Formats: sequence, structure tokens, C-alpha cells
Amino acid sequence: MTSSWRPTPREVLFLAILFVFLLYFNSSRHPPLHDLQVQNTDYTINETLPSGNTLQRDHPQSLRTRLTWGKAVVPETKIIAHVPGWTIFDRLYIYKGIVYIVSDEPNQVPDLQFVYSKAHFIENGPEKEAARLPTDEDIRLINRKEARKLFGKAAQILDGVTLFVNDPPQFITHYYHWSAELWFGFWRTYSSIDTNITPNGNTTLPSTHRILFNHLDAFHWRDYASMNQWVVRSSFPGVNMEFVDDWRDRAEMNTVWAFDRVILADRSAAMLGYNYARYQRTAGVAFALPGAVDWWMSIRDNVVGFTGTDINAGSGTINNPVITYISRQSWGRRMLIQEDHEKLVRELYKLKDTYGWEVNVIEAENLSRVEQIRLAARTTILMGVHGNGLTSLIWMKPTPRSTVMEFFYPGGFAHDYEYTTRAVGMVHYGFWGSEFFTSPSLPTPAYPEGFQGTNIPIDGEVVARLCVERLTLASEIDD
Repeated sequence: MTSSWRPTPREVLFLAILFVFLLYFNSSRHPPLHDLQVQNTDYTINETLPSGNTLQRDHPQSLRTRLTWGKAVVPETKIIAHVPGWTIFDRLYIYKGIVYIVSDEPNQVPDLQFVYSKAHFIENGPEKEAARLPTDEDIRLINRKEARKLFGKAAQILDGVTLFVNDPPQFITHYYHWSAELWFGFWRTYSSIDTNITPNGNTTLPSTHRILFNHLDAFHWRDYASMNQWVVRSSFPGVNMEFVDDWRDRAEMNTVWAFDRVILADRSAAMLGYNYARYQRTAGVAFALPGAVDWWMSIRDNVVGFTGTDINAGSGTINNPVITYISRQSWGRRMLIQEDHEKLVRELYKLKDTYGWEVNVIEAENLSRVEQIRLAARTTILMGVHGNGLTSLIWMKPTPRSTVMEFFYPGGFAHDYEYTTRAVGMVHYGFWGSEFFTSPSLPTPAYPEGFQGTNIPIDGEVVARLCVERLTLASEIDD
């Protein structure tokens, strides 16, 4: 008969030491979720998360899909911010394709023509303007008693933040109108409820959950340069998009839907605003709302960072400046006189030789989307003939030296890029040959014969001198 084996004290000590070592080694390889540090070669993210998985509830409960009031009154719609064409609502309702504002205080609700329209194509003339005004087939203001009778006891929740675009497809597939009007106006409106956005774009605002187009199909929102989709996916990588077929689906379900929070954009309604009359920019209307100085940086930094570029590119006033001239000489319209173009290029390269400044002469269509945004992010002075390429000014870093120079046919002027430049805190100069102007001494918008032509004059020497003035700010210190 054999005796049972027992470990010696030395063996017990050895096993204990080994166990402690393995426990320590394993915990060092897998840090707890509440003190997680994620690293790669480009950046470090330090997040202090609450204990447990925040994506899963601690206790079982029903999914949040319904806003239920039972026998009580229907929750009122709350207007968070409003100017013509740009309105933030909490608990805006839709039912059978009609928008409903529920309120027992109708005098506190804006006239509906300043909120919503029939979204017809924008055409001139009193009859066309009247035809765009909304009727009960489009939007209604009802009290809570009427809502209780119409809606019943509950509504399905459209959770999170929604951008609801009640526009025709007329201007959507254009880089400028998408990014510097729709996206610009949307974020200016939404950011009006966080007036403390920091210079590096930090904000208390949650990301947009969905974008809803009720008059646009899924095949006609991208522009020819493929910039629209880049701006959307880089601004809010997880955003969902719904289109006219989805709108019809919801309408045909005979169900009431309630937005948690919605930013409602309507071009036709915005055209009734005072700032539209001044600047012919629908986004300009939103600037009547409160706003942070650095309101645009949240979007700008997301888009620029998406390219892999340092979001601080182009900052400061003592770094070597970058001058970028966007040429349209291959476009066939809105082009400089060829001799003037060649002289401008020579004068810009003289600046490079004299001061060591970086000079880029490009045609935007020959650069990829990433290359265009990266270059714009580094650019100190952007110049070119009035045209879509100047839209990239919205990716520049605003500094005391940041400047946009726009060349017009003499007598012609449009606020498009002038207003957009000032809206992000930079300086704009318009040129008529050797003459230039800036705010507040601006000409009246005009489109004379020759505005779209191929004989636009520019004095390269005057442009170069202004570049020197803008880039040698002797009284400025580096910011």
C-alpha cells in the first residue's frame, strides 16, 4: 500500500509565487474597461469610463421605442431655436407624411411659412413663391387635445438628433451648396445651443444620429467631385441617412412618429429671412442665432482629421505661410485672360523666391479629395476666380493672416465665398482687375455680361503686394 503525496513547503511557496506572477502578467495585458488607454502610432486616447459596459444596461428593461402618454395629454412640441428656414424642435411629430407641431400656445409658434414649405424647385416670380408656401397637407399646428384625438395613446420615437432637410434636389448635388450652405447652416443652427465650443472644436452637443431627406432619393445626393459624401462621413462617421422612400414607408405605416430632437432645414423658408435678402445665402439666416466664435471648428477638425492631417495645420502667425492659387484655365468658363493668369503665376513664384513662402498653383479637378482638403487645411492665402474650388476655404484654419482672394469680372460680385469666409473668421478680398475691396465696403451683387466668360482680368502685381501685406503682420504675435 502506497502513501498519499503531499507537497513540501518549498513546493507550496513556489506554486504561490507562480500564481501571483501569472495573475499580475495577465492583468497587465488586459486593463479594466474603466481605465482604458488605446494607443496606435498616430494618436493616444485616454478615456475614463464608468465601471461595466456602458453600451448595455445594468438591469433588464424594454427597448426605448415608444413615447407613451396613455390617457394623459400629448407632450408638447418644444421650440429650442428658430430663424426662418432653420428650426430646432424637441418632440416634433409626423403622421401620414404630415408634420405636426403640438402646442397649446399658438402665439409662441412661428408662422409656419418660416418653418416649412412644399419644397418645390426654387423659381423666380410671385406665383412661384406663393406656390412654395405650405398648406395643411404639409404641416399643421394643433393643440394637445386635438393631438390626443388624432394620435391616440403613443408615438414611435425617432431617437437622437436628426437633421431633417425639406428641400428639393435642385441644389443638393453641388459641393458649395451642400457644404457651405446646407451643412454650414445646419451646424450653425445646431451649435447655437452650445455657445462655448472651444478653439479645438470641443462641444457638449451629441453627434447627429440621422439625416432625413423627404424629397430626395438615395441616388441623387452625391456631387460630381464626390465631396458631399466625404463631408458627411467624416463629420459624423456613424450617421444614418433616410430618403424619400423611407419617408413614404413611415407615412404608409399609419403610425405617429416623434423626433427626440430635430434640426429642420428648409431652403424656401430661409429665403424669407432678412439675412437672405442681404447676402443671398440661406446659411446666412442662421447667423442671427447665438453662436461661439469657434463654432465651425467641430466640423472643420473632423473633416481635416479624417484625411490624416494634423488639425492644427495652418495655425499660428509666424509659421511659413502657404499660398494656393486654384486655376480654372481648363474649365472653359469663368477663366482669367491667359496673359493675366501667366503673369499672376510669375508674381506668386517671385514671392516664393524672395520670401521662401510655399506657393501652389493647382487645378482642383486634378487632385484627389484627400489632397484638396489637406492642402486647404495648410493654406494661409487661398485665391482664384469665383467658382466651386473656393469652397475648400471652409477647411482652412482661421488665423489673423488667413485670407481668401476672389477674382470677378469687373462690375460683378456674389456673396457666396465672401460671406462664407467672414463667417468662419477670416478676411476676404474681391478683385476687379487691379482694384480690390473688402467688407464692409462691398459692391452690390451683380452678374454682368462677361461674369461667366473667359476674359476676366487680374493684376498679378497687385495680388502679390496684397499677399505681402497680409503675411507680414508686424504687430501680431504667434497665437
